[in-house]
Amino acid sequence: MTTIRYPVLRAYRDEVPMTRTVADKRTTFRALHQQGCFVLPNPWDVGSARMLQHLGFAALASTSSGYAWSTGRPDYAVTLTDVLQHLAYLCEAVDLPVNADFESGFASDPEGVAVNVGLAVQAGVAGLSIEDRDIEAPFGLYDSAFAAERIRAARAAIDRSGEDVILVARTEGLLHDADAITPAIDKLVAFAMAGADCLYAPGVRDKAHIATMVRAVAPKPLNVLVMDTGWSVAELADLGVRRISIGGALARAAWGAAFMAAEQMRTGSFKGLANGTPGRQLNDIFASFA
Repeated sequence: MTTIRYPVLRAYRDEVPMTRTVADKRTTFRALHQQGCFVLPNPWDVGSARMLQHLGFAALASTSSGYAWSTGRPDYAVTLTDVLQHLAYLCEAVDLPVNADFESGFASDPEGVAVNVGLAVQAGVAGLSIEDRDIEAPFGLYDSAFAAERIRAARAAIDRSGEDVILVARTEGLLHDADAITPAIDKLVAFAMAGADCLYAPGVRDKAHIATMVRAVAPKPLNVLVMDTGWSVAELADLGVRRISIGGALARAAWGAAFMAAEQMRTGSFKGLANGTPGRQLNDIFASFA
C-alpha cells in the first residue's frame, strides 16, 4: 500500500513515540464493535484528542464541524486536502483508534468516493463514515440506490487496501425531517447490504425508534448521535446501541465557555475566566505525551 507522507507531521513522530501501531488500533476498534456499548467522543484538534485519551476513552472520532470551526470556517467548507492532513495529525498524535467524519466522501460519483476513501485509509484511520448528503445540494440527499452504490464503492476501496477499517454508512435525513423514520431505516438496511460495517442515522430522538433501528440492522452495530443530554450510556446500551457519538457538541461546549467569558470581558468583568482548567494541569497532561 502506498503511504502518504506529511512532512509537517515529523515533529509528532520524533517527539511523541506512539506505542501502538496503526494495525493495533484497527484491531482494537474492530473489537469494540463486537459487543457492549462505547462512547466515541469527537475531538477537533490534537490537544482535545490527547485530553480525551488522557481521560481514558477507548476510541475517538473526528468532527467535521468542530474541525471547521477551529479553522474559522463553517461546516462543510474545508477541503479534502485539509481533512486528510487533519486526520493524519489526529491519528499520529494519539494511541487510540480514530474514526473519520469523512462527510460525503468529498465526491459525488462512486469512483471518486472510492479514491478518496483510499486516501483516508492511508492517513491512518481505524474507521470512516460516508454520508448520503448530496454535496451539490447541501439540503438534499442521494436516493437510496445511488447512496448504496457509493457505499459499495467505499467498501471495495477498503477491501482493496487490505486494511481492517470500519466502514460507517450514515443517512442525514432525520436532521431535516425528524419524522422520516421509515425512509431512514430503509436506507440503513440498504447500506448494511451494500457492505457497511456500522450504521448511523444522526437525528433519531425517540428511544422506540432507536430500538427499531437496532433490530433492523442487526447483527451489525448501530451508532447513535446524542440528541438529548438527559440520555445515559446505560439507557442507550439497553436499547442495543453499540456506539455513541456527540458530533460537534464538545467543541460547541468549548466555544460556549469562551463566548461567555469574552462577552463578560467586553462588558468589564473577568469572572468568566475563573472556571478555566489550570495551566499546570494542562501542562501535566500534555507532558505525558512528550
